[in-house]
Amino acid sequence: MIPALMPTYNRADLAFERGEGAWMWTVDGRRFLDFGSGIATSSIGHGHPHLVKAIAEQAAKVMHVSNLYRVPQAEELARRHVEASFADSVFFCNSGAEANEGMVKAVRKYHAENGQPERFRMICFEGAFHGRTLAMLAATGNEKYLAGFGPPVQGFDHVPFGNMNAVRDAITPETAGIMIEPIQGEGGVRPAELRFLRELRAVCDEFGLLLALDEVQTGMGRSGKLWAHQWAGIEPDVMSAAKGIGGGFPLGAILAKEKVAQHLKPGTHGTTYGGGPLACTAGNAVLDVVLAPGFLDQVDRVARHLWRGFEVLAERHPTVAEGVRGAGLLIGLQLRPGIANTEMQAACVAEGLLTVAAGQNVLRVAPPLIITEAEVDQALEMLDRACRRMTPSASQEAAK
Repeated sequence: MIPALMPTYNRADLAFERGEGAWMWTVDGRRFLDFGSGIATSSIGHGHPHLVKAIAEQAAKVMHVSNLYRVPQAEELARRHVEASFADSVFFCNSGAEANEGMVKAVRKYHAENGQPERFRMICFEGAFHGRTLAMLAATGNEKYLAGFGPPVQGFDHVPFGNMNAVRDAITPETAGIMIEPIQGEGGVRPAELRFLRELRAVCDEFGLLLALDEVQTGMGRSGKLWAHQWAGIEPDVMSAAKGIGGGFPLGAILAKEKVAQHLKPGTHGTTYGGGPLACTAGNAVLDVVLAPGFLDQVDRVARHLWRGFEVLAERHPTVAEGVRGAGLLIGLQLRPGIANTEMQAACVAEGLLTVAAGQNVLRVAPPLIITEAEVDQALEMLDRACRRMTPSASQEAAK
């Protein structure tokens, strides 16, 4: 018999009742160091006093008013995001998939309003992950995710990640823009080379395309800068954000330059819950923490410490790992073909560490941004023990 809660996930047999900082406790009293952050979402950790207080106070006033009326919390949050980014205007929604849907609509609308409605196709990349809606499944392009849902939504062309020649070859008179994650999270924690991001900006300018960045997982300080594209010194025309911007409270956003945002007039796009008082209060509280002086510098320092630890780990366990990839506090341990990332994930749980599997047989870590070097060292010790659990025995090696 099917369970009451639809079984769409392969859930671990862990149920958490509370968290504090980078730590979580299960209902049966076990403690875990959280290096998954709800898949890069609990950006300032669990139970952060400032975030909790802000949400509780706002919830006691008003949680929902709808977008029939002004929402001062959303106006303030939008203003702050504009001041801290390339954007001139912001639209708030509830999730990353919604933000990506809206971003693609904005790109198409831009060209239609500029007299080129035939320009509706987006160049996307192999290994991408943009969400689970029908259109974003097509943008992702993974056959496994598309199977059983009928013909894919039109308008998405896929090229190899990092291949500039393939990008140029894919441009046609129908091409509207290029959509890319600065670091492919689900696709295996694969960062785009900074030069490649700069080249994408240049080719968009050359052909009159819009550069659309999916920073759902890489944004809000995850890379050591507020937005990952800032490392390349470029600006997109439009960008999606979610996950960490609400610190665990559902919140998504489309950030856009005026030339794009001006075409999303009343009636062209909307959402019932997006940009509500409670979500935007959470977003403002997260910004209070992340934009505080020295916070992102600390994230960058701790991230480099974690990276060095991962390199040592890979060198120490060559039969388990074959390399490290990623950027900032989004790092992946590339495992050898005989070591499944799901089994490695289970070994980490046995040591008290929460991690996340990613594509290409990668073990992904994305700890809260408030993580300390001491907690990184604890995690590295747990990972070291997990690697020892997974190290093939001499008899196994001899049988190969």
